[in-house]
Amino acid sequence: MWNCPKCGQKFENYDESHECVAPISPIMDYISQQPDFAHPHLLEIYEILKSVLPDTTEKIAWRMPTFWDDGNLIHFAAFKNHIGLFPGGEIPQIFAEKLAGYKTGKGSIQFPYNKPLPKELITNIALWCKEHNSKH
Repeated sequence: MWNCPKCGQKFENYDESHECVAPISPIMDYISQQPDFAHPHLLEIYEILKSVLPDTTEKIAWRMPTFWDDGNLIHFAAFKNHIGLFPGGEIPQIFAEKLAGYKTGKGSIQFPYNKPLPKELITNIALWCKEHNSKH
């Protein structure tokens, strides 16, 4: 038995000829369906969350990309004028100082497309979610 190191496909014979077809993640599928102007922000936030939450399941929940660990940890989604980040109810109060200048709601934050994403802030929010929203 041989596994292709590029795509993970399994074959009976070593180095069997094939075309590598990497399965698309549900989140990448979501991103590909969004307007082009949203792609840079969506990809950037996805890479941040993926690096902070590497051992979680990626899925679509509530029609949004979701990082899940026996429960929803954090969601994000594209909207007309912003990327919405949905880390849960307490985050806007906990990170209130650092979120000054961003529109927030109950458990949600809006990052407008016309500003760079606050990578360090998103990383810290994801770390908080990993510690407090995980069921493990």
